[in-house]
Amino acid sequence: MGTTSFLTRARGLLRIRNQLVRECLAELLATFMLIIITLSSSAQKITSSEVKGNLITSYLGGALAVMVGVYTAGGISGAHMNPAFSLAMCLIEQFPWWKFPIFVVVQMLGAFISSGAVYILYYDAIWYYSNGTLTVSGPRETASIFATYPADYVSITNGFVDQVIGTAVLLVGVLGIIDARNKAVPKGLEPVAVALLVLSIESSMGANCGCPLNPARDLGPRLFTYVAGWGPEVFRWVQRRG
Repeated sequence: MGTTSFLTRARGLLRIRNQLVRECLAELLATFMLIIITLSSSAQKITSSEVKGNLITSYLGGALAVMVGVYTAGGISGAHMNPAFSLAMCLIEQFPWWKFPIFVVVQMLGAFISSGAVYILYYDAIWYYSNGTLTVSGPRETASIFATYPADYVSITNGFVDQVIGTAVLLVGVLGIIDARNKAVPKGLEPVAVALLVLSIESSMGANCGCPLNPARDLGPRLFTYVAGWGPEVFRWVQRRG
């Protein structure tokens, strides 16, 4: 009885009643889950020289991470996890404009924090693989664990078009999946459908720029690499390996 009473009081004290705070914390957690799984699958592939992971496992990790993120907070914040999706929801009047900048900041923060968690998780592997030098390009680069970098042949214009088209396909697909007036996805399986959509885009549009499709997924980790030792080179248009 004493333990039960204590837990009841603790839950009452820790319960957050402000709806906006609840949504922000949920969005933060969902984005954290998305990015930590996505980046970890990339770190496993790169630091093992593709012995313990490859392009397929990296794509699967990223797609399944979306599913986990949606299941984590979809019923509270909507689990946007992506400023582009938040903007799309504002444009179709399904999300208030005043919340948009708040969600963007929260999404960026979640991505930044999870990047730090991945760095800690793979700290020894990163430093061993890189021979003690954190670089953005070259055969032992590790920056692409965190952010996406274009292939050698991709111009800035082609990179921009690549991301516009990829993100547009993602948004149209997600809006179609969640539209109750459309051919309905079985209730509770929407996150699975979104994960399959992401996997299909990664498998067909990932060659040029790595298929980030999400400003928070790319910019948050890129900011982390900037402050963690990779330096300003992470913001330049550089070839990933050479």
